[in-house]
Amino acid sequence: MKRSPLVVIFTTVFIDLLGFGIVIPVLPFYAEGTRFNATPRTVGLLFASYSVMQLVFSPVLGRLSDKHGRRPVLLISIIGTGIGFLILGFAQTLWMLFLGRILDGISGGNISTAQAYIADITTKEDRAKGMGLLGAAFGLGFIFGPAIGGILSQWGIAVPFLFAAGLCFANATLLYFTLPETVTPDHPARISAAGGRAWSYLIKSLTQPRLGFVLIIYFLFIVAFSIMTTSFSLYTMFRFGYDAQHNGWLFAYVGIIAVVIQGGLIGRLVKRFGELPLVVVGALCFAVSLFAVPFVGPGRGGLLGLLIGGGVFSLGNSLSTPALNSLASKSVGPAEQGSVLGVTQSVASLARAVGPSIAALLIHSQTPQLGADGVVHYMSDHSLYVTFWTGALIMFLAFVLAVYFKRSHAEDYPETGVAEAA
Repeated sequence: MKRSPLVVIFTTVFIDLLGFGIVIPVLPFYAEGTRFNATPRTVGLLFASYSVMQLVFSPVLGRLSDKHGRRPVLLISIIGTGIGFLILGFAQTLWMLFLGRILDGISGGNISTAQAYIADITTKEDRAKGMGLLGAAFGLGFIFGPAIGGILSQWGIAVPFLFAAGLCFANATLLYFTLPETVTPDHPARISAAGGRAWSYLIKSLTQPRLGFVLIIYFLFIVAFSIMTTSFSLYTMFRFGYDAQHNGWLFAYVGIIAVVIQGGLIGRLVKRFGELPLVVVGALCFAVSLFAVPFVGPGRGGLLGLLIGGGVFSLGNSLSTPALNSLASKSVGPAEQGSVLGVTQSVASLARAVGPSIAALLIHSQTPQLGADGVVHYMSDHSLYVTFWTGALIMFLAFVLAVYFKRSHAEDYPETGVAEAA
């Protein structure tokens, strides 16, 4: 009985991320290669529009989940995501694509609420393991989502979005009938939420030394991650001639590695080494992979090179992300879990707006070139190098900050074993 809410929240996040995974490899082809005729720069802005809305509404939803409960916030946000996917699937103009992504972004704060739910039902010692379970749901979404999106695109490029909408509505039904509420009338979160506003809490969080440091490192991680996800499908389309189905399988491979690490290994790794060393190692792996990937081409590494680069990237991200979420959660008490994790996701949303915007500016080439798919693109080898290397530089900065943070704040997390590992 204790584990049943965890199973339900895992299933909820998995279905939600399945829809998100469907979008990643399909949306660039949907926007650029069909009637919309979007440029790579417009594709980047399309990704960014979703994240800008998440930036604005994630702390609001996190605060509302403290005040009114996790269950209603999760339910409403999932329904909103489903409506956003329907708009994408039936879009006839470019502005409708932006409308669908904006609506999805407004309702996309459900991940922080799910993380707060995990924090409600886990101890501090098991917090990273619980966050790793959500990370495994992310990984499974990346395994099945892109693969499903690539396969369904054979019957029409809009079909994956309609399928994702159906999943969201099924998810909402499951949650409504099976998920119990954790924020009871006497829960400390209700008292805390009544005393302040979401954005004032965001400013307060950034002034707390430990939490502020975690949020800065997390921001840099997500910026680099967003640069990669925005550019990768365009890169493989231009350099290898891959379509949505090819990229679906590549993202599925990345997801498998994430599931193995976050679903099975992260709890034991945290108990053995602590969160901070995992963040350091993950940042270094991430930086190396982003630096190396643009060297890969049909004659230089080929598919094997892509698999190695994607594997190292997934390793770095899978070690660091649940550890950073766990550190953010441990920085506050039970009364502020929804708020702090809402702030964390708001920072991530800002990063997901900044990352695609950077990618949109850097990957665009003024001189169109013929890609491996036989289509003229506003990209070049030079613009690809600049884009990925910018992500690598950002990740190297995160690595340096993580090393400093480990040395200066290891004693603040004695229950994780970090002090002993340091």
